[in-house]
Parts: sequence; C-alpha cells; structure tokens
Amino acid sequence: MAPSKRERDDARRRYAEHLRRQEQQAAARRRRNRVLVAVGSVLAVALVGAAVVTAVTGGDEDGTTASPTPSPIASPSATPVADNPCPVPETGAVADPPQFDAAPAPGSSDATSAVIATTCGDITVELLPDAAPQAVASFAFLADEGFFAGTPCHRLVTSGIFVLQCGDPTGTGTGGPGYSFGPVENAPADDVYPAGTLAMARQGGDGDSNGSQFFLVYEDSSIPSDAGGGYTVFGRVTEGLDVVQTIAEGGTAADGVAPARPISIEGVTTQ
Repeated sequence: MAPSKRERDDARRRYAEHLRRQEQQAAARRRRNRVLVAVGSVLAVALVGAAVVTAVTGGDEDGTTASPTPSPIASPSATPVADNPCPVPETGAVADPPQFDAAPAPGSSDATSAVIATTCGDITVELLPDAAPQAVASFAFLADEGFFAGTPCHRLVTSGIFVLQCGDPTGTGTGGPGYSFGPVENAPADDVYPAGTLAMARQGGDGDSNGSQFFLVYEDSSIPSDAGGGYTVFGRVTEGLDVVQTIAEGGTAADGVAPARPISIEGVTTQ
C-alpha cells in the first residue's frame, strides 16, 4: 500500500533532521581539523635548525574564532609528579565555563596591576592600560567575573620559544570567553618578547581573534609576526616569574604539550 501523505511528510522531516545532524557533525570535524598551531607549536626547520611559531590559539568554539589545535591537548594530570615542588591542582579544567556576548569596551578598565594566584604561588604583573586598552579591559573584566578561577595552564613550550600558556578554562587550547577582539595592540616591532612579558594568545593569521588565553614568557623569546601581526603585550611580570620558571624546569608531560608539573590559576585580582 502506498504511504499516506502524513507518512511521506514524516519521512521528509526525518530525512531533513538526518541531514541537519550530518552537517553539524561535518562542521565539528572541520573545526577540529583546522591547522592552527598554538604558541608552543615550534617547527624545527630542517638543515637550518630554526624554530618558528606559526600561531597562538585563543578562540572560543562558536565557529567564529574557533581555533582547534592539530592534536588533542590533555588537561593537566592530577597524578603527583615526583620532582614537583608545587601542590598538584585539585581540578584540571572547568567543564562549562561562562560565556559572554561581547568584549568590554577598550579603555573601560584603568587597572594597572594584577595578582595571578596559582597553585604554585602568586605572579604579580604590571598591566599596561595605555598601551593595550582593549586587552587590559578584557583581562580585568574576566578576572572580576572569576573566569580564570580553577583553570589550568594547558601549554608549555621549552624549545625555540619559552612560554607558559593559560586562560582556557577547558584546558584544551580551544576554549574562550564567548567573544573575540582585536586588532593586535602593542606588539614589539622586533618580534622579541623579553622574559616576564604577559601577552595575548590568538588564532594564527587573525589579529581579531584574541579572547581569554594569554601566555607568560619566562625566557627571552623571538616570536615571528604573521598576517595578523604580532601578539598583544598587555603586561609584564614584576614578581613571581620564578613560579613559571619552576614549572618550565619540569618540562612537558607525555603529550608534549601540557606542563609535566601541573599548574592552575586559583584566581586573578586587579587593582
């Protein structure tokens, strides 16, 4: 017996829903497969031995500034490390971080200092609201919202460049606050980021993809600019750089990305 009109309509709806799910899955695969290497992905150039950073992730996952890493990034392990002088973080990531509709207006914060409290000690930084008004406004806003509390520093680079990357609540390298901003502010003209530099991470080639992720430079590093420019320098460490150096001394975990000595941010306060 031929199907009724109602049965045909139901079949069409089921097929349309099937196509919609397939497109969602395909879009998710495309986001995962984008080749955007975060600060920490240093390519050894054959024969000349030069290391080049191709990008720094910093986007959220709404498809606008998504920046998947080329391979999965494990959250910091809760397993104690034998030579770790710091307490192991109790949590490795925030499963459902808050998301915000838009970045705060540039210059909306006059904060000039911040204390990044970590599981390995406090890091005090001088903020640069005049040189990087948008980045400082965003950082201070997220700090006041408690966005950074309980979040792991998910990436450590110990060769070519020397940085610890933090600010992604999910610990995956793809998380963000739900918004992005740009362009790049206050990037060094010579691409040299001295030890103690506090700078924004972003998507490779996109100067408008800054979000919540940032990196701390623990040893002078040359990080090449790309199509998006350099990286927004919005502060410098005045006390506690030894905290980052202590983490760096432990090297990377088995995945080659996360620090072997796990560290998490307990909170950030600004003044």
